[in-house]
This record gives sequence, C-alpha cells and structure tokens, in this order.
Amino acid sequence: MGNVELSVIIPAYNEEANLEGTVRDVSRYLSDIGLSHEIIVVDDGSKDRTLSVAESLRCEIQSLRTIHYAPNRGKGCAVRTGMLSAEGTRALFTDADNSTPITELPAFMSALDKGGDVAIASRSIRGAVRVIHQPFYRELGGKILNLGIRLFAVPGIADTQCGFKLFTSRAARDIFSRCFIDGFSFDVEALYLARRLGYEIVELPVHWTHHGGSRVSPIRDGLRMLLDIAKIRFHRYGGPGAK
Repeated sequence: MGNVELSVIIPAYNEEANLEGTVRDVSRYLSDIGLSHEIIVVDDGSKDRTLSVAESLRCEIQSLRTIHYAPNRGKGCAVRTGMLSAEGTRALFTDADNSTPITELPAFMSALDKGGDVAIASRSIRGAVRVIHQPFYRELGGKILNLGIRLFAVPGIADTQCGFKLFTSRAARDIFSRCFIDGFSFDVEALYLARRLGYEIVELPVHWTHHGGSRVSPIRDGLRMLLDIAKIRFHRYGGPGAK
C-alpha cells in the first residue's frame, strides 16, 4: 500500500455521458502534481455503456482499474466495494459527474497531514461556493433533511451528502468494513461510524456545481434516509472498537 499515495474511487451507475471526462480530469491532475495514485471505477450494475467506457480508458490510463458487478445495488455498495479494494495510503471517493473538481484535493490532503482521519466536502459552510445551484425545492428539501441527520445521527456536520470525501487507509477499512447501507444514506452511516470509532472528521468548503439528471427524489429518498438512520442507530456494529 505504501507505493500508492492515493486511491480515487468513482462509483458509477449509468454514467456513460460523464465518466470519461471525469476520469481524464482526475488522471491528468494527479499526474501533473506528481502524486502516485490509482483510479478505481466501480460500475454499479449499469445498463448503459458505463463499463465499456471505463474499459476503453484503461489502455491509455495505466493507473485505472475497474470493478463491475450486477445487478445494481446502490451508491453505498459501490463506494464500499471500492474503498475495501483500495491500495493507497489515502482513499477518496468522488462523483462521476465531477460536481466537486479534483482540484479541491490539496486542502483535503493537508487536513489529513495535520492529523485528521476523514476530510469531507461541504456546500454549506463559510467559504463554499455553489457554482450552479440545485433547483430551489431540492436545496430546501436538503436543508430540512440535514436537520434530521444532525439531530439523530451526526450532530455538528453541516453537509453529509456532498460526494467528495477523503479517508486515511486505516479509517477507510475500519469504517467501510462495518457498513451495510447500500443506498443514498451510506454517507451518514460512514460518518456516524467514524464518530463512534473515534476518528477525527474535518469539514471543508468546496466549489460545487449542480448537474442535471439527478436520480435522487427529495421526498422518496428523504423518507428512505430517515428509515435508514433508524436502522443505523439500532444496528449492532461488530469488530474491535465498535459499540
């Protein structure tokens, strides 16, 4: 694991339109700054050309590898699969639509250099910039949902759902080996576990751009998340250090 400084996990479900550009951006940036890395695309049972797009890039991007399974299980499963196969001393997951650009990485690496275990992107704290906003009803629904998340799961974290999070390899394996949520609520579970296991979480502002075509339904997935939070709170997590 010491030969790879950073693993970048990109969960992908029906992302044929976005994936190539994101992988190229990540590869180019990390190569330019001289960071030894691997890029792991986890195809979450896509029904379009996501897997073939990823495979076609492997010839020119030697740091890229792909993981595929079917049927579709959810973003949480994809991220967990990638995190547990990562070989880097640090592991980042980022969205296939590149909503948080890889150029935000230095601040996150610095946060871990200073002793943090988990560094998470936030669209809701001072210094964050929403380059393109979500529709009003989505932003309002997100704020209401976040109140519930802070009240019942992870108090003090302003934005649990932004898809750009960096972990030390120790924290990543310790946390994701215990996770069981496959869907949209996996971020909450990971942060809830990080807190319970004593890992330091650092929240950092980012530039974030909304891209259309979100598969998240504010009402349906919001209710599902509240149910998942109840499951998380009552789940008996095993392993050393777990409660």
